[in-house]
Amino acid sequence: MSDFWLLAGQLASIAAVAGVVSYGLIVVLGASFARYALAQPNARSSHKQPTPQGGGIAVIGAILVVISGAFLAGVDLHDGYRLGMVVGAVILLSLVGAADDARPLGAAPRLVLQIAAAILVVAAIPAELRIVQWLPFWLERALMLLGTVWFINLVNFMDGVDWMSVAEIVPLTAGLTIFGLMGQLPRDATAVAAGLFGAILGFAPFNRPVARLFLGDVGSLPIGLLLAWMLMLLATKGHFAAAILLPLYYLADATITLSRRLANGEPLTQAHRSHFYQRAMDSGFKVHQIVGGVFTVNVALVALAAISITHASVGLQITALAAGSVLVGLLLWRFNSPKHQQ
Repeated sequence: MSDFWLLAGQLASIAAVAGVVSYGLIVVLGASFARYALAQPNARSSHKQPTPQGGGIAVIGAILVVISGAFLAGVDLHDGYRLGMVVGAVILLSLVGAADDARPLGAAPRLVLQIAAAILVVAAIPAELRIVQWLPFWLERALMLLGTVWFINLVNFMDGVDWMSVAEIVPLTAGLTIFGLMGQLPRDATAVAAGLFGAILGFAPFNRPVARLFLGDVGSLPIGLLLAWMLMLLATKGHFAAAILLPLYYLADATITLSRRLANGEPLTQAHRSHFYQRAMDSGFKVHQIVGGVFTVNVALVALAAISITHASVGLQITALAAGSVLVGLLLWRFNSPKHQQ
């Protein structure tokens, strides 16, 4: 029990320090964001005026600071070498995102660099940790690589309205931190989850509607990478249902939208307003109604994920997945309906 409370105190400290560092970096770097990384409105945007982006520099910077500090302070982070591989991948994607925010990169080099970062992260997962034991190892790792690249882009696609990333990442990382405290994630991933939770809270005041600052690709790309890594580790613990439930709203909205665009022959790299949350805005929903709905559903998904973890019954896990799918489906249906019909 003493180890439990020691770890809980360490995670709380990591989250608190990450929040302060993230907030402080934004205050210090605010003028630079406005000078070098203005997001211009386009077909995908929900904002009407050029708005500084690059808040992800503070979020990722805060995570790196607290993880480095915890390591130097002697906190047990499980496997420093493998964590270093993940940190290297995060830094790589942060640089890619920063370059893309300043001057858009081509789709091909952007994808190649994302794949390189994803390879590092998948390679950092110990070979003995498996999600589907009966699959050939090479096939499982290839699918994990594909899923990681998709998740990197998924988080980027969904970061399109004020507080959307906050409404997604805060409950998701809170859930991961709690599950890590329960012993269902390695110490390094649990510490990163706590750091990301705090760092996003530090960013949140600047992104609340009407936003004064966006994450930018410098934040959304590496955050997507980190979330994919932590969710894969959760799945290797035998909690595949929980790993699907936690990001289920993002998975459903982005996957359905992109599949629909692909079926219609629309270019996937072109800016658009086809996501369900964007349709909701265009039909009259207010930002707080959209992000409030997403946050509420995400809290329910965390609860369902917790049920699936604490009960080994396959039937209960399937029931939790079904319940989560219904909740997300109802929210998507609501977003897809004209506001005046609500």
